[in-house]
Amino acid sequence: MSEFRAAGTGEEILGSAATHEHENATNGEPELVSGAGEAQEAQAPEEVDDSSAAEESLAESYLALAQRTQADFENYRKRTARELESASSRGVARLARELVPTLDNLERALVAAAEAADVDEQLIEGLRLVQRELIAALERAGIERYGEAGVGFDPALHEAVAHQPVAGAPAGSVVEVYQAGYRLGGAVIRPARVLVAA
Repeated sequence: MSEFRAAGTGEEILGSAATHEHENATNGEPELVSGAGEAQEAQAPEEVDDSSAAEESLAESYLALAQRTQADFENYRKRTARELESASSRGVARLARELVPTLDNLERALVAAAEAADVDEQLIEGLRLVQRELIAALERAGIERYGEAGVGFDPALHEAVAHQPVAGAPAGSVVEVYQAGYRLGGAVIRPARVLVAA
């Protein structure tokens, strides 16, 4: 069995003894070794480069998608926080507009009680305490009460009920406050009604 067998062009020549041993190792099926295996080995690094570039491109696209999603979520979170704060401010302002007339009436009741001859002082003190508590509650909600005499007239903050010359008061200054004003932050809930010196 020293006979040799040609496997074809570009293929290795195997001795019959080697072929016989190889057939036994592969369950009797002869395996032909050709130059095609070498060509596949030569192409393997290029395929690895292509697949690695494809994986990197896919990873970059996933990263870009994740970053866009994160930015969208951050914008959504900020927008929701702004809308929530705005809704809260609107609710507080609405409540203040409902309570302010009550405070005005309470103030009128205190003035009338102070002018009456036979009024219980404890009752007046109780009314003053209620007034202070209501004003403090509004302040805790961010609502500021304003309006004092002696400041300059500001049309954004004041409503001029009348103009008249007042001795010793500079023109354009607030002489008397008829009704206090209220504001929430920079927004005026109700302007102060005042008398302005002419």
